[in-house]
Amino acid sequence: MDAAAWDEFYSRTELVWGAPPDDTVVEQVFGLERRFPDGPHAVGEPRPELPRALDLGCGEGRNALWLATHGWAVDAIDYSQAGVDKGRTVASRLSRSVRSRIRWHWADVNELDRAGITGPYELILIAHLHLPAEQRRALLLRAADLLVPEGVLVVLGNDPANLTEGHGGEQDPALLFTPDDIVAELGPARDDLDIRVAERVRRATENRDAIDSLVVATRPGPPPIRDDAELEGLGVDGPDESAAPPR
Repeated sequence: MDAAAWDEFYSRTELVWGAPPDDTVVEQVFGLERRFPDGPHAVGEPRPELPRALDLGCGEGRNALWLATHGWAVDAIDYSQAGVDKGRTVASRLSRSVRSRIRWHWADVNELDRAGITGPYELILIAHLHLPAEQRRALLLRAADLLVPEGVLVVLGNDPANLTEGHGGEQDPALLFTPDDIVAELGPARDDLDIRVAERVRRATENRDAIDSLVVATRPGPPPIRDDAELEGLGVDGPDESAAPPR
């Protein structure tokens, strides 16, 4: 669907997807904020006050709102004005400290630079955003570039098996993907990513379970700094103090 069709879709009821976040997103992200901002961050960049998350294709903002309540500073982007407006409306009912953590962007995820989305981020979420394969591949690689060291990319969406074995969701086969599809499309970035999870997951619905594809990837952090005792135990000489300037 185009942006106008999504606007119409989101205008049908108060909240199409409901207020709670996606269960799989919660499972993968809960507690992750404790790593940051004390953990690694972009080289040369001041340490952020809060860990930063990017929610691509945020819809009505249910995942972005949950992230904000759990201590994340969130950029939430969607090309449906109706979806973004509904997210803002829900956020207005929350405390000022929570709603101030979300920046809403009415923009196309395929034009992140134009929207001022330049990162970096500790978490990037692409949940139930179904794009043509070429656009999806480009977005995945751009997302990988926007991660800080030890940053996490979570990709979740309808698996092709959902059409015959699951329920609801995206019905265009060309827009569905398997975990292997996502891993393959991240191929050019694999030197900078560790794939932690690549599997099908089941999601309860009002009917039978839906079948989703889930991929979770992490950008490796810098190697640990070893002290002199550790280096000696490994048979490696420590720093040559004779070459140091006099004190």
